[in-house]
Amino acid sequence: MSTSTHSSADAVRTSSTVTDRLVEANARYAADFTDPGMDARPVLGVAVVACMDARLDLHAALGLELGDCHTIRNAGGVVTDDVIRSLTISQRALGTRSVVLIHHTGCGLESLTEEFRHELEMEVGQRPAWAVESFRDVDQDVRQSMQRVRTSPFLLHSDDVRGFVFDVTTGLLREIDPATDSAEGRADQA
Repeated sequence: MSTSTHSSADAVRTSSTVTDRLVEANARYAADFTDPGMDARPVLGVAVVACMDARLDLHAALGLELGDCHTIRNAGGVVTDDVIRSLTISQRALGTRSVVLIHHTGCGLESLTEEFRHELEMEVGQRPAWAVESFRDVDQDVRQSMQRVRTSPFLLHSDDVRGFVFDVTTGLLREIDPATDSAEGRADQA
């Protein structure tokens, strides 16, 4: 290895990045790590689909331990084709039977629109193949996600699908009734 290459590598290693902090934390974790002797099948037979928002500590909020569940996260906690892919593998190959969907208050997807894709296309010269999946009504979006799970032909178990909105200020879950939609709610209020 040449001296200049070695010096460049040392310079990269000595500058501390967030990733460096994570790798160092992993080294400390691994020093005390013992194999828990589990396989990939969740002990509770449940898959949790939730938003990637950093304010959601799902294991703490739901009282879960390592190995209890599969956790699938994305922007908004929206049930997309990739979430259906993960749920299908979770159910068919790894034995889960229940699905819990968790959206939350103050989600960033409430302020985005599909215009975001157009802006990306203008910037990079290519339109993303994926939809933003933005929404204005978090309750209705949970209902839509529940419906996508319940109607997927790939999923074996769609009878135990429940959806919630996590309140980021109180930490409480509020269950969403899948039968109520925004139009019915407005009609009831009239």
